Amino acid sequence: MPGTDPAEAAAIVLGELPDFPHLPELPARGLGADLIGRTAALLVDLGVEVAPSGYRVAARPGRDHRRAVDLLRWDLDALGDARPPLIKTQLAGPWTLAAGIELPRGHRVLTDRGAVREFTESMLAGLASHVAELTARTGAPVVVQFDEPTLPEVLAGSLPTPSGYGTVGAVPEPEARDLLATVLDGAAEITGQPVVVHSCAPKPPIGLLRAAGAGAIALDATLLGGAPANLLDELGEAWDSGTTVFLGLVPALAPDKPPTLRELASPALRLADRLGFHRSILADRAVPTPTCGLAGATNSWLRRALSLTRDLGKAFVEPPEGW
Repeated sequence: MPGTDPAEAAAIVLGELPDFPHLPELPARGLGADLIGRTAALLVDLGVEVAPSGYRVAARPGRDHRRAVDLLRWDLDALGDARPPLIKTQLAGPWTLAAGIELPRGHRVLTDRGAVREFTESMLAGLASHVAELTARTGAPVVVQFDEPTLPEVLAGSLPTPSGYGTVGAVPEPEARDLLATVLDGAAEITGQPVVVHSCAPKPPIGLLRAAGAGAIALDATLLGGAPANLLDELGEAWDSGTTVFLGLVPALAPDKPPTLRELASPALRLADRLGFHRSILADRAVPTPTCGLAGATNSWLRRALSLTRDLGKAFVEPPEGW
């Protein structure tokens, strides 16, 4: 979300999305508030520091790490006495985290499989404490969302090395799936809830995410118009197996022309038709969302986008005449 005031962000989320709010993220606050820094704040017995090239493993938690921990604590405090029926929290998935932090010599954690496992175990231990605190503060069941924006690059072997002249070798799909499955199983055991995996890449690895055990897959539905047949087949199989799909439909930035609800819903309606499902599947196994993060939105569009998201959810359940 945009801005730097956690109390204001929490008030907007709780007001606009009372049935399924989330713990807001405010990356405009700088280092420690971004996806990698925020997730690093949860690590147990591992520390990070900020180097010129980004986050790097530290011998012990220092000032940069403490800042990330403090920012997350302020976000939790901003929830006040809210008592929602359900609440979602987000953190980097294991592959995005391993790609976004460097080892002491500058190579990505991703290049050391032992370090990847160590970071994964540390993250799950921290997640257990985070979920327990979030539940204690709100009394609500917690849904965990893992953001994996870097996973397609990890699978493709397209991430640059420290020199910039080469790329990190691709991680085989079975290896990527197995680690992700470990994390998803661990998170589900911690929360007792289905786990969401989010990737707003043009071609998210839907089959891999489903095979790893994602209870819900979040993607940008506006990019699926020209999607290849194999990607749509994977999405259809996911839906058919009972997986919920979070469909990004509301623009993350204010469009030039205010969109109608029908215009926003069109990609979802076309998707259901194209895959051969009755449109009622949108009520049963779909959750409308913004297309991706709203950190670049104006405050006015932020509220409007969340309101439109809520209205789309209602329209999926009770379609207006003519849909």
